[in-house]
Amino acid sequence: MRKNLRELTLFMPSASALKKSADPIIAETMIDIGEKARSAAKILARVNTETKNAALLAAALAIEEQSDMILKANTEDATEAKNAGLSEAMIDRMLLNEKKVAALAGALRDIVALPDPVGRELWETTRPNGLRINRVSTPLGVIGMIYESRPNVTADAGALALIAGNAVILRGGSECVRSNRAIHAALQAGLRAANLPVDAITLVPTQDRAAVGYMLANMAEYIDVIIPRGGKSLVGRVQSEARVPVLAHLEGICHTYIDGAADLKKAIDITVNAKLRRTGVCGATETLLIDAKAEQTHLVPILEALTAGGCEIRGDAAVCAAYPQAKPATEEDWRTEYLDKIIAVRLVDGADAAIEHIESYGSGHTECVVTENDATAEHFLRSVNSAIVTVNASTQFADGGEFGMGAEIGIATGRIHARGPVGLEQLTTFKYQVRGNGQTRPL
Repeated sequence: MRKNLRELTLFMPSASALKKSADPIIAETMIDIGEKARSAAKILARVNTETKNAALLAAALAIEEQSDMILKANTEDATEAKNAGLSEAMIDRMLLNEKKVAALAGALRDIVALPDPVGRELWETTRPNGLRINRVSTPLGVIGMIYESRPNVTADAGALALIAGNAVILRGGSECVRSNRAIHAALQAGLRAANLPVDAITLVPTQDRAAVGYMLANMAEYIDVIIPRGGKSLVGRVQSEARVPVLAHLEGICHTYIDGAADLKKAIDITVNAKLRRTGVCGATETLLIDAKAEQTHLVPILEALTAGGCEIRGDAAVCAAYPQAKPATEEDWRTEYLDKIIAVRLVDGADAAIEHIESYGSGHTECVVTENDATAEHFLRSVNSAIVTVNASTQFADGGEFGMGAEIGIATGRIHARGPVGLEQLTTFKYQVRGNGQTRPL
């Protein structure tokens, strides 16, 4: 997990020292971006719902009108990525088509249909001395978004930040630079149409990795929170180097547990979907746990269905004995986020053993129990403290759109502020408003 600010400061040079050592061109560029974003955030915090919605609707229309340009840019990015030898999972995450571009525009319109998260009264009380106190939601300020591969994040992050009253500084990966620029141009067209500052959604213009380091170490006076989205190395770097709070998950080691009371058809359908629908997403199941009581009835049919889908099985000794096609699992397999057609499988002695395995090896992302026993389901829900826990539903529902949030810009697995999909509500904080009539505290 991310070190706290005090601990981090002890092991890092001061911000002023880092600024002096930074590339002067990078420093000048990033400071200019930060200052403009901070100014834009002050304006956005006071903008009404209708104006923010108008900007997004205009941006959605611009995405549709510029679809051919976006797809051309994405094709060029994908070709270059393949030639550079990028992984199949990363290329899968970066690819767009007409349907996906239409979905980008649709997601913006879905966000417009959601309630404005800013200015909500969250709590109120009147004290015996007559003071009226309420807690009201407010924007975070300026969000720094560092991400890889997914060009849809450019649209989702820009839109969610805007409606939540925040400015956002986007730093996408070099593999999607053309796609991100094309989508960003549409977002800025929407801002102009609504007479909002274009610096409310900024795309870092340089692909120099020094810009990422500068965002993390030198921009605490401009950026209020950092949200990384990408591979383990990227997220790990952000969590260790950032000098502001981070909303993130390091990896998605997700589990599906098949209880002894599971319906076989549900168990097969859910497991296959959870693993193979899209192997490169963070909500994909990486470890399958099967109750030993279901070994004779469920194990082989489930593994046969996975094998038919092209999935490699890595099992413990009991699994390999029952299913010879499986390869022996190592200790490392229980800790691995494959993002590929590979799954680790273990037989366990009931729900408590499954929960213990998840506590030992899980990353706190998403876990599933398949069972027809209501008591077991409730026990699993109460006992597993991951950000998302499902009953009889695929782990691949770990998605803001599926939660009715319109979109999300990441999954957070920390225990403070936001957990699970980071959508509109999670991009706000709150303040207390105290109304009095001359009250003073007694001496």
